[in-house]
Amino acid sequence: MVFGCFLRGFLSSVASQSEGALIQAERGQVTLNQVGLLVNTLLSLLTRSLTKRCFQMIPTFKAECAKQAEVRGVEPPSDWCVGRLLEEVRTATMDVRDIVLKTSASLRYHGVLTAVLANHWLDDSASGDRPARLLCLLGSNFDLVLQSCRSGHRVPEVAMFNSALDQLGIPSQQVGGVPLRATQQLSPDAGMEAVLVENLEVALRKLAHFTGVQAVGAESRPITCCPDQVSHGYVTLRPGVRTHYVEMGSGPPVLLCHGFPESWYSWRYQIPALAAAGFRVLALDMKGYGESTAPPGGHTHKYNPETQCDLSFWSSKSIPQVTLVGHDWGGALVWTMARYFPERIRAVASLNTPLFPPDPSKPASEKLKALPAFDYQIYFQKPGVAEAELENDLERTFNIFFSSGREAVSRTRPAESGGLFVGLPQQIPRSSMLTEADLRYYVGRFRGSGFRGPLNWYRNNQANWKWMCSQPTGKVAVPALMVTAGKDPVLLPAMSDGMEDLVPNLSRGYIEDSGHWTQMDKPAETNNILISWLRETHGPPAPKL
Repeated sequence: MVFGCFLRGFLSSVASQSEGALIQAERGQVTLNQVGLLVNTLLSLLTRSLTKRCFQMIPTFKAECAKQAEVRGVEPPSDWCVGRLLEEVRTATMDVRDIVLKTSASLRYHGVLTAVLANHWLDDSASGDRPARLLCLLGSNFDLVLQSCRSGHRVPEVAMFNSALDQLGIPSQQVGGVPLRATQQLSPDAGMEAVLVENLEVALRKLAHFTGVQAVGAESRPITCCPDQVSHGYVTLRPGVRTHYVEMGSGPPVLLCHGFPESWYSWRYQIPALAAAGFRVLALDMKGYGESTAPPGGHTHKYNPETQCDLSFWSSKSIPQVTLVGHDWGGALVWTMARYFPERIRAVASLNTPLFPPDPSKPASEKLKALPAFDYQIYFQKPGVAEAELENDLERTFNIFFSSGREAVSRTRPAESGGLFVGLPQQIPRSSMLTEADLRYYVGRFRGSGFRGPLNWYRNNQANWKWMCSQPTGKVAVPALMVTAGKDPVLLPAMSDGMEDLVPNLSRGYIEDSGHWTQMDKPAETNNILISWLRETHGPPAPKL
C-alpha cells in the first residue's frame, strides 16, 4: 500500500515539474545518461539566478523524487530504483497497438496524412536497439514522426502541432482530428480538434467521424505492403540468370518462397509483420516468375533443387544460414533444402505442403496417377497446352485460382474435360482475399512473364525425383514448423501424418477455416503462428513493437 501511494502520489508531481529532469529531457535539453549543460533548477528557484552546471538526468530525477517524498512525508521502498522505473517506462512505450497501425494505413490509403507526436527523451543508454526499432516501425507506418526532444516542444503545446504541420507542408486549418493523451484543449485558432484518449476504440471512432474514413476493427486484416513501399533488389547469379526479391527489416534472415501461380506479393501480409517482429525478411520471385528469369531456352532440367533456390543468392547477400518459409511449391522446395543442404539452414517452415520423402521404386509421374487431387499436374506436362488456357484471360485465371476456404471454386478434372477451367462460368467474381489492386498486380506480373516458367516446375518432376534418389538420405534435424489448413482441397492436413518420423524437431500449426492460399486467406492467424515459432526458434523474443 505504501509503495502504491508512493507511485500514485509524488511521481506524477515530480514528472510534471516544469523545470524537472523529465521535462527538460523531453525538450531535448539533456540526454538520458550523457553529461550536458542546463539550468540548475534548485538554485534558480532559490536565487532566481541562471546558474549552469554539469547534469545527469537519472541522478537528478532521483534527487527530485527523494525531495518530493520528503515533502509528502512518504518513505520510498528500500528497493526503490529510478533506473528500473525508467526501464519499465521505456518497455511500456515499446508496445504499439496493432489497431493504431491499421488505422494509419487506412487513413493514408484514403489520402489522409498521419503523424505521431511523442514526448521522448534522447536515449543514449546501453538499452539495445529497442528505441530504434520503435522509431523505425512508426516511421514506416506514419507520414511523420516528431519527437519532443528534437523539436524543443512537448505535447500538448500548440507549437508542437504547428511544427508538425509545417513539416507536413499543410496549413493548420486543414487539420481534421488530433488524438491526444491530454486534457488540455488546443486553441480553436489552430484549426484543430482534440480527442481525449480514455478508450482507444471510442477515440478511433471519433477520428473516423472527423476524417470521414471508416474505422477499422481489431478483426480487420493485418497491414500489407504495396510494391512501391518495399525495397526491391536484383542479383545476377550467373550470365542470363537473375533473381528478383524484396527486402524489409533487420535481424535473423528469413527467406520466403512462394508457390504456383504466385509472386513475392503473396507474402504481402507477412513481410511487414515479420520485419516488425525483428527479422530480416527477403521474399523471392521464384525462378521463372515475375522479374526472376527462367532458365535460358526453357530447359526444365535447370529447375533441379540446387538451382530452384540458388545457394549463390544467399552467398551474394552474405547470408551463411537462413530460415526458410515456403508455401505450395515453395514448401516442397524448403523441405528439400533442409534435407539436403542442412548446413545452410537455420530452421524451416512450410505452409500446407508436407514433406514427401522420395520413393526409390516409383517415379514421381507414376505416383501422380494414383492421386486424383494432383491430376492437374499431368495436364501441365505438355508444353504450350496449359499456357494457352491460363494466359487466355489472366483476370479470370486468377479469380478462379485465388479463392478462400469459403469460396472454393469447383472444377472438373482436366483429364476428363480437356482443360482446367472447362465448364466454369466465363465471369468469375473476384475473391474477397484480393483487392482490385492485388488482382491487377498479379495480372501485370504474368502478362509480362507468362506461365511457361512457372509450369516448368511441374515438368521437372521426373528430374527432381532422380536427383533426390541420387542424394544421401537423412532426417530433417533443424527446427521445423508444419502449418496445415483445414479447407485446403489439395494438400490435405492428413498428408502430414507421421512427419515426426522424418522431422524429429517438428512444431505444428493448424488453421481450420483456411483454404489453400493460407498466407492470404488467414493472414493474421498465419502471422501469429510464424512469429511465435520464429521467436521461439531464434532465442529470446524480440521486443514487442
